Amino acid sequence: MPHPYAIYARRVAEILPLVEARLRTALGEPDARAAVTFVGADRIEVLRFPDAASGLVRYATLGMSAAPMSDSTSMIADPVEGPRAELLLSLRAGRARTDEVLRPLAVLAASPQVEGVVVAPGASLDVGGPLWPDAPFTSVLVAEGGGLVADLDLSAPMEPVRFLPLLPMTANEAAWKRARGAQELQERWLSHGTDLRDPLRGAVPLD
Repeated sequence: MPHPYAIYARRVAEILPLVEARLRTALGEPDARAAVTFVGADRIEVLRFPDAASGLVRYATLGMSAAPMSDSTSMIADPVEGPRAELLLSLRAGRARTDEVLRPLAVLAASPQVEGVVVAPGASLDVGGPLWPDAPFTSVLVAEGGGLVADLDLSAPMEPVRFLPLLPMTANEAAWKRARGAQELQERWLSHGTDLRDPLRGAVPLD
């Protein structure tokens, strides 16, 4: 009789095709994809989904959810149980060289494997440089999932795959978030009608 973990390993191999199918159902057909491999991590792909109706382009990672996330304090990473996620970024098309965000997104998606980071809503992630050439953003706020792309249920005991939107932050906004929390920053964005999908936007007033 197959060992339970062998059964789970077979199921894990089936996760990424299911994730890609969910992305295609929600976002349509991708018109480009890039793959990045990091030392100590599985391959991460980033898919590009144009949305002519809204004038947006959406970028989605594929590969982060192949393994559950566990923080660096865990003695042994559970190969089956734990949170799983992919990352989503929506931007207005044609206003900046945003296609060069593919590698930074892959870096963020590989961080759970490389750095032992658990990516969850409310977290800040920093790429250490502009998200794309001349971008005023070097970090992102992880928002709640379930809106643009619904969670993908997996066979128990595996947790669902969550599709987490990323909201670019300026340096001042990131500092505000560290001091005041994610909720206050999001409320400030909302109260000022900030277009978080504008790749050229300035920082929201924080006084």
